[in-house]
Amino acid sequence: MTTSASTNLLLIVPHPDDEVYGAAGLIMRATDAGERVALVTLTRGEKGRTLGLANSPQELAELREAELRACLGVLGVQEHRHLTYPDGGLKDVDVSELAGVAANAIGELRPHVVLTFPPNGSNGHPDHVATSAAVRRAFESLDERPELWFYAGPPPEDPKLLEAYLPPNVEMDASPYLERKLKAIAQHRTQALSTVDFMRKFPGRILRETFHRVERPS
Repeated sequence: MTTSASTNLLLIVPHPDDEVYGAAGLIMRATDAGERVALVTLTRGEKGRTLGLANSPQELAELREAELRACLGVLGVQEHRHLTYPDGGLKDVDVSELAGVAANAIGELRPHVVLTFPPNGSNGHPDHVATSAAVRRAFESLDERPELWFYAGPPPEDPKLLEAYLPPNVEMDASPYLERKLKAIAQHRTQALSTVDFMRKFPGRILRETFHRVERPS
């Protein structure tokens, strides 16, 4: 990735497709305005659903990489770092190592905003939780810190997830980007059931994207 100018928005997420459901409108608003958006994806998603489109984890990983490239083409994201940590295994990777990955990306790209999963991973997924922990650890090591944003939806029903829940304090109208958002989501063909699950549980978040912005210490 080039680093000649600061990046407006940097997303750090574990899986291909984590970038699009909750933030496609935010991304497109930035890229349409000519602002730089970068993405770090920690795994290749080889443990995800296949819908019969792939016959092995390696084949699925290659397919999901292609799907992600197509999605980013729709979103207008040109700067992407795709790593190969084990899908479903981020909890077993030293958090300091993952924090180093995040800190290096932040240091190189100098983003204004970093977006990742909240401490509860939104849905408790271990990879989401591990990614959040790594990004938060990275922030502890930074002298100059960008804004830190988390995906934020409605309160979860699971009491364990509710303990670490962070409510939305930033809201964005994604309706101007609806057609392109749906097109971007649709590039992740192997994960169509995840798309259906998301729309069934959170239909409002297709048109209205919400985030939790961490307040800077006064």
